[in-house]
Amino acid sequence: MSYENKIAIVIKNDLQTWQKLNVASFLASSVAIKFPDTHGNAFVNASNSVYLPFIKHPILIFGAENSEQIKRAFNRAKERELHIGIYTEPLFATKNEEENLIEIAKCTDDEQNLVGIVVYGEVKKVNKALDGLKFHS
Repeated sequence: MSYENKIAIVIKNDLQTWQKLNVASFLASSVAIKFPDTHGNAFVNASNSVYLPFIKHPILIFGAENSEQIKRAFNRAKERELHIGIYTEPLFATKNEEENLIEIAKCTDDEQNLVGIVVYGEVKKVNKALDGLKFHS
């Protein structure tokens, strides 16, 4: 099956495992929240139990070896007018949404210390924005 849009997450490789999982979870949720059409129907099993739906699109996760790689992907995504979500290093120390908003507001695009981004949009544009990155391993 082919999709016209794509969800891709880029995470710095040098984070601790719990941090990578946390970043990926928050970034994936941002696409589902902003774009309700990206998620499917609830699952119902043979017991008639109802479970939460998944996002319809595959979510591809890439690794960035350093800050320059993630910043390059971020800038290329902005140039292509893709939808971008960010996770910055200071967010690991925050406790709630209010603190998150304050931390993000402190920096310009050039100043933010990105540890993860999610990019959503047309497949070809996403592929171009992330050109050169390898799947996270």
